[in-house]
Amino acid sequence: MNSNSNSNSNSNSNSNSNSNSNSEHAMADADGPIWARVDLDREQRTGLPEAIFAQGKSDQQVLELAALLTAKQGRALATRVGATLGKKLETTIKDSAYYEAARTWASGHLPTAEARVAVLSAGTSDLPVAEEARVCAEFFGLTTTTHYDVGVAGLDRLLNQVDSLSSSDAVIAVAGMDGALPTVVAGLVSAPVIAVPTSVGYGASFEGLAPLLTMLSGCAPGVGVVNIDNGFGAAALAAKMLR
Repeated sequence: MNSNSNSNSNSNSNSNSNSNSNSEHAMADADGPIWARVDLDREQRTGLPEAIFAQGKSDQQVLELAALLTAKQGRALATRVGATLGKKLETTIKDSAYYEAARTWASGHLPTAEARVAVLSAGTSDLPVAEEARVCAEFFGLTTTTHYDVGVAGLDRLLNQVDSLSSSDAVIAVAGMDGALPTVVAGLVSAPVIAVPTSVGYGASFEGLAPLLTMLSGCAPGVGVVNIDNGFGAAALAAKMLR
């Protein structure tokens, strides 16, 4: 009696296991590889499509995800992409581009919005993060202008850009070191400022923590702060505000 019961139990267990396995593979076939749950409805829910954070993923995983998103959505975006992988993506997926300075790859873009975003960097060392913000903002359909190396150590460089900045709908200000740039910009223009601290700086900058705290503690109103080195997050916030 126990033997038959165990046998039936094992049979049911095997049946459930096979059912679960088939269900998982069905999910994988419909929405992507079994190791990722691709969120194809995100753009409909939130206004912005799912992007690929390439860091920590294998080249093959990124290639599969990029191909799937492009096929299903007509566009795809990947950040933190190394040069070798970027060239593979550019070669494999038609009409796509790899932006080496931004460490970002893109295929297609959202419909263009009537909104202009200025992207500033305090120093040349902040360029990778600023370029990530620029490329992602353009993927999200925003028009960008760039003003690089305009940090407060040479304030005249920033003041010379005020007329151009004043015509922008939002400003993304990227800075390491002391992180003072966004507060100064917010005191000069009426547009909202999105502050991006970077991990650039000497020891006491604590890999971006010092500029992050400066930006959070700034006295000028109208500044929103994203995480350290998060150019993508700044672009996404600008798109949410302006689209």
